[in-house]
Amino acid sequence: MIKNVLLIGIGGFVGSVARYFLSRLNLNVDFYAIPIGTLSVNVLGSFIIGLLMGISDKSTILTADLRLLLMVGLCGGFTTFSSFTSENLMLMHNGQFFSVFLYTGLSILLGFLAVYLGFITSNLL
Repeated sequence: MIKNVLLIGIGGFVGSVARYFLSRLNLNVDFYAIPIGTLSVNVLGSFIIGLLMGISDKSTILTADLRLLLMVGLCGGFTTFSSFTSENLMLMHNGQFFSVFLYTGLSILLGFLAVYLGFITSNLL
């Protein structure tokens, strides 16, 4: 049990730090005030977890320990629902309702597409 908690914690630490740096990138994009950094992190994290799911399905290369480290810890720490919801709240507070719907729709659509593409990509490996 302690080993599992440590694996998840280590992965979560690395994922959270990576999220912090990647979401802070100044992408110089003002697309309807959507937080592009968080959107990018969540889509990339969805792709990575889809890839890992596909690899786990077809091979034993990802042990239970590696799945905890990478899928639960790293991807769980890397992607962020709380930032997504708080950014949507700020958009609503600023009266940018179209941006809320666009950001939410893009997050769901691109997230599902990314996890699917990651899963499909793993079949090409």
